[in-house]
Amino acid sequence: MTQRLTAFAGFGVAAFGIAGLLAVPAWAEGPVETTATYECADGKSIVAMFESDEVELTFDDGRKLALPQAMSGSGARYAAEDDSIVFWIKGKTAFVTEGSDDNVTYKDCVAD
Repeated sequence: MTQRLTAFAGFGVAAFGIAGLLAVPAWAEGPVETTATYECADGKSIVAMFESDEVELTFDDGRKLALPQAMSGSGARYAAEDDSIVFWIKGKTAFVTEGSDDNVTYKDCVAD
């Protein structure tokens, strides 16, 4: 039970404490969105629009997708149900893995 509570507590910190990206004021009504642009290695970029429990990603190759927030021990993790694509952020940094072999397709990403 302690392990489960610790994991859940880490998830809460990740969801609401990352550089203020997902902080929602108590007085806010309706969804609150925050957008960040990440510049990555190899000249790649990602635009991430954060909502309360998901992120909508727009990749520089034109792809768009929404990912729900998933459990994370550190940072915030957004993932497809089958983990075929994962967007992981910690502070102002991020990376994306794709495929069953966790191939890092967007690395060394930093929010502006």
